[in-house]
Parts: sequence; C-alpha cells; structure tokens
Amino acid sequence: MPFRQCFSGFAQAILIGALASSGCSSERSGGEGQKQSTGGKTHKEVGTASWYGHGFQGRETANGETFDQRAMTAAHPSLPMGTKAKVTNLENGKKVEVRINDRGPYADDRVIDLSRRAAKKLGMKEDGTAEVKIETKPAHPDPAGAHQ
Repeated sequence: MPFRQCFSGFAQAILIGALASSGCSSERSGGEGQKQSTGGKTHKEVGTASWYGHGFQGRETANGETFDQRAMTAAHPSLPMGTKAKVTNLENGKKVEVRINDRGPYADDRVIDLSRRAAKKLGMKEDGTAEVKIETKPAHPDPAGAHQ
C-alpha cells in the first residue's frame, strides 16, 4: 500500500506540472507568435482587424461595461480585460491605443474587433477591415497605489 500511495502522489505531481506548463504560450494561425501580457511577457500578433459600431452601441461588453462606439476600445479573444494594446494599420502606418473590454471577434479570419472611433483613426472605417499588428507590454504593478 505505501508504494501505491507514493506512486499516486508522483503521478499527480507529473500531471499538475504538465497542465501548468501547457498554458504558458500559444500560437495563432495566420499571425506572429502570441504571448499573453501577464507574467512579464509581451503579446505580438498580426492579422485582420474589423470594427463594430452602432449595432452594438449601449450593449453590455464581456467585462460588464456598456459599449460606446466612440471610446477607444476593442474586443480580443484572449487578452486580459483592461489590457492596453497598440494597434498599427500595416497598410497606412497609422497607430492607436485601445483598451480590451470585450471578447471577439467571432469570424475565424479576424484577430481583433475595434470600436468605430479606433477604426476611423486607423483609416480603416470605410474598408471595414485592415491588416494590423497588435502589441502589448507587460503590466507593471502600481507601486504603493501611486495612481489612486
């Protein structure tokens, strides 16, 4: 019986270690390597952006906010809520900073859904989509609540 208990504990430790290490990074098809913006890592991704506007105006976003198409916000499938992301339109070089407050896009070939205002600043509102680069920096803890 002691061997069985020891082996069972060993097997559990191996399983926990494997599960913990499997979530450290991921790869996104059609884009650059993707890393989460937690734990001191950055996120870089290239792909097609789209935008959403008046049809969603006033609806609740995934983080509980009310969607405002005039705000500088975006929907991303996996970046943590509240993450600030720099989005660059690769077709014209224009850049914006958005805050992730929603989940999406739900079209397979899209990497981010931007608010109407962000899309307009990127010069992609008329076309509806654009090839973009998304970049985030690691979140730095607020030392002693300096910004409260």
